[in-house]
Amino acid sequence: MPDEQIKVLLLAGRFEVRGSSSATLRLTDRLHEHEVDARVICANAQRVDPRRRSRLPIVEYSRLDLPILGQLMMRIVLRDVSNDVPDLIHIQSRHILAKGTWLARQLKRPFVLTVHDYLQPNERLSFDLRFGRRIITVSDSVRDDLIERTGIPEDRLTTIHSGVEVRVPTNTLPVLDTGHVPVIGTAGPLEAVKGLPFFLKAAAQVLSHDHEVEFLIAGAGPEEGNLRRLARDLGIGQHVTFVPNLYGFSESLAAMDIFCLPSLRQGLGTIMLEAMAFGKPVIATAVGGVYSVVRDDETGLIVPPSDSEKLAEKIMQLLKDPVKARAIGANAASMVQEQFGVEKMVKRTADVYREVLAETAGQFSTEKTKSESS
Repeated sequence: MPDEQIKVLLLAGRFEVRGSSSATLRLTDRLHEHEVDARVICANAQRVDPRRRSRLPIVEYSRLDLPILGQLMMRIVLRDVSNDVPDLIHIQSRHILAKGTWLARQLKRPFVLTVHDYLQPNERLSFDLRFGRRIITVSDSVRDDLIERTGIPEDRLTTIHSGVEVRVPTNTLPVLDTGHVPVIGTAGPLEAVKGLPFFLKAAAQVLSHDHEVEFLIAGAGPEEGNLRRLARDLGIGQHVTFVPNLYGFSESLAAMDIFCLPSLRQGLGTIMLEAMAFGKPVIATAVGGVYSVVRDDETGLIVPPSDSEKLAEKIMQLLKDPVKARAIGANAASMVQEQFGVEKMVKRTADVYREVLAETAGQFSTEKTKSESS
């Protein structure tokens, strides 16, 4: 017997070109295949490709992510969704958890929260165990960190890895093909935690060994100006290309021969997974959820965080051994297709929705009826 259709509201903040936003879009794209009618409410969707935006049920509420004005906007959201109340709310980020919790309480509906990365050192997570029925974490590492730091019961947390599309763009070049200058790249939000200065310092070391190679940094963020200055100060500005203002990273990943993830902390590494799906060998720092993905010398190479010298050594190792680089890329692509396809993420998420609704059947809807009648 097919699953009964359920209605889910995905509550997001500001869409950005990063892995967490991509996960929300992929859920919205595919949940209907599992009898889930999903709609999205967000603060801003300008960074979503207009072609994709036009076919997705996304509604913007400007300033929703602001502290004071956001509270006023949430009252408008409540008014609008009260005409078509969802069965469940899926809060897409802990940064909008307070507003999502308020909405769930007003609508008397259970909610699910997704956590993509680690809490900041002094950050606290206020999770309503009555309405909040599950926390989805993108890796076991993030899950274990939440349990240790918050005391939330283990049965409320479940790991669902971010899924990626495994279709390789037709313009993807063979890794380290002799017909082009090798491109070493990274992609994602340009933030301090991503460790990108170490990538640039590694680039300087590689170039100092007379390797004919180009470097690519795809993405935008608060560190862009600092990174551009550092590239100039290192004397490698002419070999580093910055590609900001994108709707996604597919074209940049397709242009790379080697992908580097120099993060200082990392919940999982969705963009790294995309690079692996393209058959690109990756070099990643030994932090957090990276261990869920990269098996050293098999599906990628591992280096210590904050170590530009080791990163440079691994880059040069692959440059000198294209056969090994291609083998690692092929292993990675097979692993991603088997374990990290978007379909697996969507199905497991839909299963969580139904588990939560089965647990709370009648509980909140009965309370809502009583409050309305009084």
